[in-house]
Amino acid sequence: MFSPKLLVFAALAFAAAGAQAMSIRELRTLESNEKDGKNYANYYLVGVMEGLREASDADQRAGLKPHFCVNGRKLEPAMARSLFQTELTRNADNYEADMPVQLVLAAALRNSYRCSP
Repeated sequence: MFSPKLLVFAALAFAAAGAQAMSIRELRTLESNEKDGKNYANYYLVGVMEGLREASDADQRAGLKPHFCVNGRKLEPAMARSLFQTELTRNADNYEADMPVQLVLAAALRNSYRCSP
């Protein structure tokens, strides 16, 4: 009937289609409504930051211009929250509540870890 490969592919496609980026509003709601919401939000921010860093590193390895450049400077998971908050504070007029958290963190990393020309 259906091959195992087809079933696995269909399951992965379905899972990927259901995954969406969390918005700024959803992150704030999570922080305020859940018992451990602040911790969950912090874990999410760390995951987003690490994903952005890996994507930038992969681009650099492929010979493309990276999105941001750490260049030996400190960038630790514990910094995700402060990078996010600082970017939202500095550029509050640029962001709406329904925009994805990734957008804010990507801008924060670009602004904090600029690449040399």
